[in-house]
Amino acid sequence: MNKFGSNKVKYRSVRSILIIWFLIFSIIPLLFMGWYFLFKFEKALENEVVQRLKNNGREIDTIISDYYSDLYDTRDELLLKPDVMSYFTTQNVENFKSYSNSWLQKSVGAVSFYTKEGQLILSAFKDEKKSIRYFSLNNEKVQLNDRYLKYLNDKNDIAFVDPNKGKLTLILFSKVISKPSLSQTTPKLIGYVEQSIDLSDEFLQKIKSKLKIESLLLSEAGAAPSGVIGEKPKLNLVISSKAYFKHISIPSSASIDQLINFETQEQRYGFILYPVSWGRSKFYIGLGDVRQDSEALLNNIRFAFISVISVVAVLLFITILLTTNWFLKPVNKLINGLRAFDSSEQILQIPVTNQTEVGLLTQAFNEMSYKIYRTRADLKKKIKELEIANTELKEAQTKLVHSAKMTSLGQLVAGVAHELNNPIGFIFSNTAHLKEYSDKLFELIDLTEKHPEQMQSKKVEIEYDYIKNDLPRLIKSCQDGAQRTRDIVLGLRNFSRLEEAQLKEIDIKESLTTTLELLSGEIKNRIQIHTQFDPLPKVLCFASQINQVFMNILSNAVQAVQGQGQIWITAIPLKVGNGQIGKIQISIQDSGIGMDPQTLEKIFEPFFTTKGVGQGTGLGLSISYGIIQNHGGEIHARSQKNVGTEFTVILPVKPLQEKNART
Repeated sequence: MNKFGSNKVKYRSVRSILIIWFLIFSIIPLLFMGWYFLFKFEKALENEVVQRLKNNGREIDTIISDYYSDLYDTRDELLLKPDVMSYFTTQNVENFKSYSNSWLQKSVGAVSFYTKEGQLILSAFKDEKKSIRYFSLNNEKVQLNDRYLKYLNDKNDIAFVDPNKGKLTLILFSKVISKPSLSQTTPKLIGYVEQSIDLSDEFLQKIKSKLKIESLLLSEAGAAPSGVIGEKPKLNLVISSKAYFKHISIPSSASIDQLINFETQEQRYGFILYPVSWGRSKFYIGLGDVRQDSEALLNNIRFAFISVISVVAVLLFITILLTTNWFLKPVNKLINGLRAFDSSEQILQIPVTNQTEVGLLTQAFNEMSYKIYRTRADLKKKIKELEIANTELKEAQTKLVHSAKMTSLGQLVAGVAHELNNPIGFIFSNTAHLKEYSDKLFELIDLTEKHPEQMQSKKVEIEYDYIKNDLPRLIKSCQDGAQRTRDIVLGLRNFSRLEEAQLKEIDIKESLTTTLELLSGEIKNRIQIHTQFDPLPKVLCFASQINQVFMNILSNAVQAVQGQGQIWITAIPLKVGNGQIGKIQISIQDSGIGMDPQTLEKIFEPFFTTKGVGQGTGLGLSISYGIIQNHGGEIHARSQKNVGTEFTVILPVKPLQEKNART
């Protein structure tokens, strides 16, 4: 399929762009402006409702404040009666009954009297028929809550709200203090008085009748024990989620300017939660209004706005269609010209019919086609040159890598040759003595066969006893030299692992130990090696490559230590996210000359070396970095001048190549 597509598809693409512009710069601004004005109008209506409900809330708050003052006034008035002290002293229930009637004639809904120990004496309250009822216990005790007594330790009274089923109870709890007298100069606590007023449906019905609003009561925690909404006295509210209303989550910083939408089975209401303080407690009065009228007005405005927007959008859309049809006709010529140019790859010139922007575009296309034609020819030439250069670069890279390997091999061979020289020297020097000893023993044997009587004198002549003692020592020395040579060859084989071209599990501790043995000629009598190997799992890797990394790092560490020094080698397991050992961390630290920060930044760059000419290629650490990266690991270095250098290698137990192969 041609990459330019059909004419129809191209025209639709241009039209879609113009329609998007039309939506962005025309319809969307109109919608935003309409939404903004509707939002402002709705907020204005909502603010008017909120303000009216807030004014109603202030009236109710004044009523509650009057209740609060009435309780204080009643308490102060009635506690001043001369017989009060004797009542609490004698604890006569009949006296308290007549005494409580005076309280209940005031605004008090219920009153209770307690001894100074907190034991109930009498409770008096009005029932649903406004008749006074009494409650007292003769033999059983009703004890005050210790919480109340704790609050009254340093206070004379406390006011709080108690949410009950179907109502909120406003409570004023006060101490009763005796007056000073001739016999008693210090006032003393003689009892407690509890006054309460119940805010229930009856209270809300009065508010509804007076203020013409809907109302409900809410505790500070958000529970709604009582409410009068609609025609039914019982709460049957539904939130927007249609879940039955049980409680409202009231934040600590609840705003009375927030209008909350409630729904009943009959109506939708807008409520505010007006906070009312009662002593040290607080509760809320939900004040609401029907939203039917305001919503009908908003719906009419929305309909008018949508109608206007729709007419404007249709007219603009028709205009855009006509404009695109006129504009796309000359553009179609350019499209056909592009198709022809793409298929033939020849210079193409389209006639310029006018001097409009489309004509200028056509002229620019003609110039572009000529330049592209010339550029294609130059590009093909450059591609051929790049292919040749790439081939040469690969050959050079191969040679450099081979050079680095040969350098490392040369260092290794030098160390091995030094190590092999000693045992071979032992064997070579001992073979002359062995030949001398064997010639003398063979001579002794021949003489014994021919002249047995001369055997003793011959033993003395050839020092037979010395040969007898020295010969096993020479043989043992040759055996030790041969064993050392065998160990060196085995170490070389384990290090190179030329037969292991595939992933294989290896022991990191064994690889490090083998590398140290191969470098023992440079280490012996000069560098002290400290090793710490925790129990480690085997690592799946390319063994020869990992050994090459250890050889590069350890040989650099040995060379960095000038004279006497130390090298510390540690290997510890690392756990991954699932708690399993997934990685191994190897640390190689030396007490060498160290590096400055500028040198440290460049050590992993190819061809960078601090060694003299002919002593290093600058590829060892770069190749090591690539090997560790290919295994899915990490390699880091830190160094301080004249202190030392530390290389840290982190290897996964299962390399990325193996994981990817499994997935």
